[in-house]
Amino acid sequence: MLPTVGHEAKFLGRAGKELNAEQGRRAAYAAALNVLAVARQHLGSLDRISRVVRLGVYIATVRDFSDHVTVADAASQLLRDILGEDKMSSRLVFGVESLPLGVPVELEVIFEVSA
Repeated sequence: MLPTVGHEAKFLGRAGKELNAEQGRRAAYAAALNVLAVARQHLGSLDRISRVVRLGVYIATVRDFSDHVTVADAASQLLRDILGEDKMSSRLVFGVESLPLGVPVELEVIFEVSA
């Protein structure tokens, strides 16, 4: 587990209310950048990442929001661009009522790391 304490949210709100799908994509992209920054800080290099074991994308949405995939694609694409297609796994996308601190996107990323 890599800590992410102390980061301030750049985006707040829920997709379909305070944020549209494009703003949600930017929030997902920023969340993925943060994941990579924390991983690099703790591992010394992203080259130690063997693969993404799991990517869970949680999106705070209103009830009738249906563009979850578009929002989640921004995080997936950044990880794919940086780490490579061969290091990606499947992805789970969830729409939820709320997330901590009012953030619109939260990522759960499990990396396999080489010694």
